[in-house]
Amino acid sequence: VIFDEFHERSLDADFGLALALDVKGALRPDLRLLVMSATLDGARVARLLGGAPVIESLGRSFPVAIRHEERAPGEPVEKAMAGAIRRAIAGEGGSILAFLPGQREILRTAEMLTGAVPDHIDIAPLYGALDGKAQDRAIAPALPGKRKVVLATSIAETSITIEGVRIVIDSGLARQPRYEPSSGLTRLETVRVSRASADQRAGRAGRTGPGVAIRLWRAEQTNALLPFSPPEIAEADLSGLVLDCAAFGVTEPSRLAFLDPPPAPALAEARRLLRALDAIGADGRITEEGLAMRRLAVPARLAHMVVEGARKGYGDEAAELAVLMTERGLGGDAIDLEVRLSHFRRDRSPRATAARKLAANLARATHKTQAGSDSPPSAGELLLHAWPDRVAMARGAPGRYVLANGSGAVIDETDALAKEKFLVVADLRGSAQNARIASAVRVGEGEIGQALGDRIERETLSGFDAVKNAVRRREIQRLGALVLSERPLPPPSGEEADRVVITLARERGLDLLPWSEAALTLRQRLAWLHATLG
Repeated sequence: VIFDEFHERSLDADFGLALALDVKGALRPDLRLLVMSATLDGARVARLLGGAPVIESLGRSFPVAIRHEERAPGEPVEKAMAGAIRRAIAGEGGSILAFLPGQREILRTAEMLTGAVPDHIDIAPLYGALDGKAQDRAIAPALPGKRKVVLATSIAETSITIEGVRIVIDSGLARQPRYEPSSGLTRLETVRVSRASADQRAGRAGRTGPGVAIRLWRAEQTNALLPFSPPEIAEADLSGLVLDCAAFGVTEPSRLAFLDPPPAPALAEARRLLRALDAIGADGRITEEGLAMRRLAVPARLAHMVVEGARKGYGDEAAELAVLMTERGLGGDAIDLEVRLSHFRRDRSPRATAARKLAANLARATHKTQAGSDSPPSAGELLLHAWPDRVAMARGAPGRYVLANGSGAVIDETDALAKEKFLVVADLRGSAQNARIASAVRVGEGEIGQALGDRIERETLSGFDAVKNAVRRREIQRLGALVLSERPLPPPSGEEADRVVITLARERGLDLLPWSEAALTLRQRLAWLHATLG
């Protein structure tokens, strides 16, 4: 089994190697493992593999001249990149490979270059969501008499060689998955590349001859870059890893041989979440719900929402909402997710169109078990399955809420959601007790009861009303820390009432009872006799 480009340290690569080592140790001692990388610390991997030999091959590379053209503060990266490309076309020969953080910046840069470069320049985007034909076109050599400008994400950093490229222009940025505790989701975040990545990118200019690498930052900023990108396992939400382990029969991921072991607090949080979503049992084994969730390429919370939505015949709506939640800025930046969902449905931009295709693919990966009604579910009803612990109930002044997990949260009192009794909160910012709600949606009490009925606890409480000299009973319905409803019950009578009074007297003392003056005097005399005579 060959693990190539292992220096990227994706969670899947680390998990795959750990599984392969487990299989080699337990089932297949003859299994050969080969870990390959251009920039990895080979000694660490060799130790993990039990003292495997390290083989180095220098290969053939040509000198690459490094130049710096600093991007102005606040200047959009696509504008700086378009300007650098135009200057490189005028001052250098050969095709150009330009590294940008993501699809959005690539498309904007391509738009800026259209009509601004000579006709013999071919602009070719290259990113993961492109179909195979478009990717083949991007990596193919330029046609005779043409020059090519390939606008690429980190996908072009390793693995592929683009013929004729002798100029690399590096934005110094990349998209990396980052776990956000505030939302409970993993999203792609734009970050600075590591020195290893910057060197890898520059090296693409020297594959077939001497080249030039233009970096859009100051030379002295290179030393401030991290030597290597942090492994994804150190920063990611580990619920997917725990679910994958459970599917392979590994109930304790920490017993596998990882190059960097998964952090214990993150593992504990992942288990807690998967148990709450019914994806794993108390013994850590995967459930039928977990198997269905694992088929979907979205975070665990959203996978649970899509599975539950599909089960009720609303897989399309749930998938659409899941994609909206994972794509930052899609549908605008309103706090109310219903508003964002409405904007997304009307948006005909390339990004929104691509997101709708992604939602359609996600919906197809589920299995409907019944037809939905003519009235589709609200966003709140769907999100209850993703964030049952973040149902929020109004308390006191408008805009102040308490969540089912016991945390407090606030929303601007001028926001339309501030007057709602119940919300489902998808994103929080700030401290646990006074976090600010960044995205949420209204939800009805009936929808809460229907979706989370098995999580709602009913409790009967008894108390003594000293004013009315009677025992009172009431039933309370709770969802975590929330008291959803409270109603009086008929008072107990006879021996049951006596037991209630005795229990309360033991818990709160005899002063609970309505003593008359004569009775109080008698108590005092009896207390004196007890103290005097024993």
